[in-house]
Amino acid sequence: MDVLNKLCSTVSSTVSQLSSVLPGNPVTREFEATCHIASAGPGLLWKIYQGYKKSTKQEAAIFVFEKRQLERWPRGDREAMLETLRRGVSQLTRLRHPQILIVQHPLEESRESLAFATEPVFASLANILGSTENMPSPPPTHLRNYKLFEVEIKYGLLQVGEGLAFLHSDVKLLHHNICPEVIVVNQQGAWKIFGFDFCIHNHNTQDSQEPYWPFVEYSPTLHPVAQPSLDYLAPEHALTLSHSPASDMFSLGMLILALHNSGQPLNNNNGDWSSYKRNACELKQLPASRLLCVTDGLREFVRMMLNVTPELRPDAHQFTKIEFFEDVGVKTLNYLDSLFQWDNLQKSQFYKGLPQIIQNLPHRVCIYRILPCLMKEFVNPTMVPFVLPNVLLVAENCSKEEYSQHILPHLKPVMKMQDPIQILLIFMQKMELLLKLTPAEEIKTDVLPMLYRALESDAQQIQELCLSVLPTFAGLIDYPAMKNALLPRIKRLCIATSYISVRVNCLVCVGKLLEHLDKWLVLDEVLPFLPQIPSREPAVLMGILGIYKLALTHKKLGITKELMATKILPFLMPLSIENGLTLNQFNALMTVIKEMVSRVEGEHRTKLEQLNSIQQESKSVSINLSTNNNPSQLVPAPQPQSELDQMFSGLGLDSFIGGNEKNETSKTPQVNGNINSSTSLSLQDKQRLVMQQETQQRLQAQPVLTPSAPAQSKAQTSVKDLTATLVESNLNQIKYTRPHIQTGDQVGGTGWQNAVRPGASPQGFGAFQTAPVGAQWQWHSPPPSFMPPQQSVFTSPHQKSSLDSLLPTADKLPMNRMQAPMQQPLITVSPFQQPQQQQTKALSSSEINDFLS
Repeated sequence: MDVLNKLCSTVSSTVSQLSSVLPGNPVTREFEATCHIASAGPGLLWKIYQGYKKSTKQEAAIFVFEKRQLERWPRGDREAMLETLRRGVSQLTRLRHPQILIVQHPLEESRESLAFATEPVFASLANILGSTENMPSPPPTHLRNYKLFEVEIKYGLLQVGEGLAFLHSDVKLLHHNICPEVIVVNQQGAWKIFGFDFCIHNHNTQDSQEPYWPFVEYSPTLHPVAQPSLDYLAPEHALTLSHSPASDMFSLGMLILALHNSGQPLNNNNGDWSSYKRNACELKQLPASRLLCVTDGLREFVRMMLNVTPELRPDAHQFTKIEFFEDVGVKTLNYLDSLFQWDNLQKSQFYKGLPQIIQNLPHRVCIYRILPCLMKEFVNPTMVPFVLPNVLLVAENCSKEEYSQHILPHLKPVMKMQDPIQILLIFMQKMELLLKLTPAEEIKTDVLPMLYRALESDAQQIQELCLSVLPTFAGLIDYPAMKNALLPRIKRLCIATSYISVRVNCLVCVGKLLEHLDKWLVLDEVLPFLPQIPSREPAVLMGILGIYKLALTHKKLGITKELMATKILPFLMPLSIENGLTLNQFNALMTVIKEMVSRVEGEHRTKLEQLNSIQQESKSVSINLSTNNNPSQLVPAPQPQSELDQMFSGLGLDSFIGGNEKNETSKTPQVNGNINSSTSLSLQDKQRLVMQQETQQRLQAQPVLTPSAPAQSKAQTSVKDLTATLVESNLNQIKYTRPHIQTGDQVGGTGWQNAVRPGASPQGFGAFQTAPVGAQWQWHSPPPSFMPPQQSVFTSPHQKSSLDSLLPTADKLPMNRMQAPMQQPLITVSPFQQPQQQQTKALSSSEINDFLS
């Protein structure tokens, strides 16, 4: 907040200063000044303001001289100084050269000030070297701890030398005041000559004659600021009262010494003419130690430039050709300034080798010196593919603020270019850099449309690069753009492309975008288009499988069982038998299929179990209610067999049909009189359980009714061994000779030790039928063919049994005329009835022998 307040106060103070300085000045009608940035000119009297032209918004620098600064001077000095300033700006306006400061608006004078506008300015060389006169307090941040790089010094001196060569050779003009105050560094870092306040014109206008520059003596009575700086003035001005272009070269040599000596010249005269004359005489024996601060490659030439004899000094052309300026960085900057003179082929060759040079140049030089030259080529589309890599290379070392200020505004028009196609390719290759530096709003308005155009391009490489970089900034794409612009283009490209690699990259891109999508967008837009992909190559199938697997396993997404059962599994199963799949690919495909099947099975079984549980609970409630309302109903009526049960009856599927219902029924808790003590029951539940217990006890107290077997309407004939049957029958009859055995008597005593228990011999005569506990014993009658009427197998208790008694006394029949024994139905004896005694006829010995034969 303090910074904001300070900024607001600075701006308000600047506006107030300008309003007090420039009222009525015509410059204010066309230019708007924003802040005070520097000072320049003799005595740094000119204040430099940063501003812009109101009509075109073009950046500019506004030079302002406040007349009130001269109030402390004598009246004559004030008039002389004003006239000198007017003359210097007028001369500057008439000159046009790359190394001369460019004037955008001529000098305008009002009652309070002088003002004119030039190209954007960074600061004067004096400000950079530490002079802060007529500067804002505190100094601007861009000048704090500012240090010049060696390549900047080299190229700056070369520019000053070229500017002096232009003045001396072409214009025949002596500057007569070369010093740090009149060297202005523009916004791109170029050094420009300014301050023609004391310049001297050639009086010989004919080319055949030697130039003549009239000599003007230094006036000790005039204010020092109104005259050339004595610290940089050539010694012949005091020794021989002469001057020439060599005088400007001496001033340039002294400027080089000050650059390497922390801004201090060889001698500090403080505006004193006598001190200047004395120091000028000492220059005849200048010791070499005074020049040790100058760099090695330039020290010898500086010694020559500071020579007392003007003829021994190198001229401006010779100075620009010295070996010190044979530097790669200097040549590069010099070539960039003269590119407008080259054709496209020469430019392309230069731009191809520029990246190697950029890597070795200081970042500030790249930003302020190289970039402005490169940006000028963006108007030529054929040269953009050669220039753009260098611009993006400089951007790699930029901060977000530098990128947004110096590079992005110039790249926006380039992003809209579609021809040549290499422009899109370069942007795709550097997309990660663009996404890192470009603000989010510019990404949506400028970068995303460029990516859409890349997806619709016909170049395979551009499409693949675009698909590879899209997921890196998916988080910056809003939902409507993702749904309505990006996904439809990717789907359309995936289906329509003829390149397998592009199709695979489309699927990979969609897979990476899944985590940025919601579930319903995936279900509605992504999954339905996968079966529409025409190719069935293994790489494409693995891409499709990857999307299915991600959608299935991602915690935010998921696939419904209906979609898996009806759409996905019928699509994936035929793919599993594609011949081109490897073993690993097949295993991966089957793993996903099995997982989907397992999901469908588990989810649907859970649903059915829940439905069955609800049905069983409703049935249990209805049975309990009917039992409580109808106590006389002992056993619930059996459920009618459904058509499904009847259909599958006898096919071995009974355990699967209705199996869940049986299992659920078996799991239903039964009330058997035991109450879980850990369960908290209400009073109504306890009353209901007591009633169920009483009902159950009444049911257990009633006798069990056993239904009798129905009599067979027709005897079944079976083939048996007649001899064995007869022998067994007679042996049984022999054993059972005790008469009058009542039902329920104890079987035992003499002759009963080997008696057969009831039900032990189901085929023999006289065997017992199994009866319930507590019922009477029952007898099975022998077949009628062996039991003649009025005969009984039982005799009196005093009669001994013999084989003769077992034979019939009459009607002895041969074996072949005997009837086969008939199987008699079992007669069940009711527990409430007494069994009737059955009589059998005893056989004689002859009949037995006859049977045995």
